[in-house]
Amino acid sequence: MSFNDLFDSGKHKKNLGHFASIVTLAAADGAVNENELSLLKRFARKLDVDDSEFEEILKTPKRYPINPPNNSGERLERLYDLFKIIYADNSMDEIESKLIKKYAIGLGFSAESTESLIKKSIELFSGKIKFDDYNTIINSL
Repeated sequence: MSFNDLFDSGKHKKNLGHFASIVTLAAADGAVNENELSLLKRFARKLDVDDSEFEEILKTPKRYPINPPNNSGERLERLYDLFKIIYADNSMDEIESKLIKKYAIGLGFSAESTESLIKKSIELFSGKIKFDDYNTIINSL
C-alpha cells in the first residue's frame, strides 16, 4: 500500500464520519424528508460516499465517529455543511440545536466560540441577518 493510499483511506474515514454526523442531524427531528434526502445524496457525492456506505450510514449513523479536520477552514466548512442539512427544511428545532453544539465542539471549536459561531450561523441561515453584518460579508468579497 502506498503512502497516498494510506492518506486517501484516512481522508475517506473522516468523510464517512462527517457524513454520518450530517445524517444524524437530518434525522434528529424525525424521519428524513425529501429535501433532506436530496441534500444527503449531494453530500454523499461530495464526500465520496458510495451507495452501500450511504445505505449503511443511513441505518446506523452513530457507528461512525467525528474525525475533526486539522485546520480551521475545513472545520468551518464542515460546520457549514451541518447547517445546510439542518436548514433543508427551513427551520432548526431544539434537538438539532443541541446536536449542532455537540458537533461544533466535536469538530474542535472551543465551547466559548461555539455559542457565538452558532448564533451568527443561525442568523445567516434563517435569514435574520442584520444589515451591518450583511454589508460586512458582501464587502469582504
